[in-house]
Amino acid sequence: MNHTARIALVGDRSDAVRSHTRIPGLLEALRVRDGLDLDAYWIATQDADQGMYGFDAVWVLPGSPYRSEAKVLAAIRAARESGIPFLGTCGGFQHALLEFARNVCGLERAAHAENTPEAADEDAVIVPLACSLVGHEGIVRITPGSRAAGLIGTDRAQARYHCNYAPNPHYLDTLRAHGLAFTGTDESGEVRIAELPAHPFFLATLFQPELDGDGTRAHPLITCLAEAAVDHARTR
Repeated sequence: MNHTARIALVGDRSDAVRSHTRIPGLLEALRVRDGLDLDAYWIATQDADQGMYGFDAVWVLPGSPYRSEAKVLAAIRAARESGIPFLGTCGGFQHALLEFARNVCGLERAAHAENTPEAADEDAVIVPLACSLVGHEGIVRITPGSRAAGLIGTDRAQARYHCNYAPNPHYLDTLRAHGLAFTGTDESGEVRIAELPAHPFFLATLFQPELDGDGTRAHPLITCLAEAAVDHARTR
């Protein structure tokens, strides 16, 4: 039986987005060097509400604002509710929190300030950063004993960013109370990693692990997503 793992790369593909140009090579290196049987499929955001249940992993990529917020949220919800391995990076992190706020916490008016700039301030779960992180590098402190720490293999890691939006601190306690764990911060304590401990593999990072290194070897989070996808494929 063919157990090739099918990974959905959800995003509006563009050569102008550096992570989009890196990811195919990283996944190919995992296939060739690590022997992981992978097939990656680019899914435009306007098509992301279809067929997620047929994939073994869902990776929501940077490149927001997306053409379809609603369908990106549908893809995240499918992965979250069905136990499909999930990774969200940069915009994917932001939308993972937005999906959780709406569909788990019941915050129907929860908004992303980039997508809905007219939203009331008290409804914005994702808000503009006071200082842009475009092109920024910095240390992330990872909670010991968390899944993120186990996968990355350290409680302190260098991270690269390319974003202008982050979680609204006002909502963090509500998200925590409903089961979302924040397991990585920058050195000032701002949230940079989220995970669902009850899910087989559900992680999101505001930083972009696909930009780590020189592009020839995948960051541990990407390797572990691929491994989780292969494991998922064996159960199909």
